Amino acid sequence: MTRAYVLMTVEIGRAGDVYEALSHFEGVSEVSVVAGTYDLVAVITAENARAIGALVMDRIQRVDGVMGTVTLIAIG
Repeated sequence: MTRAYVLMTVEIGRAGDVYEALSHFEGVSEVSVVAGTYDLVAVITAENARAIGALVMDRIQRVDGVMGTVTLIAIG
């Protein structure tokens, strides 16, 4: 399994909605609201890097309120 961290910026006032949506996605093991440059961080797992990319691009980036993502794939 491949693990990645997805850093997200969301529309003002939408962090709770995005958090709730992501917490029900298969492959999302943890979601946290954070302070700083990003608004949310999700820990995701999938079969490989290609599946990580599909989860981010096809599901996470399409959640209403998500403005941008940065994906960090764990290498160890």
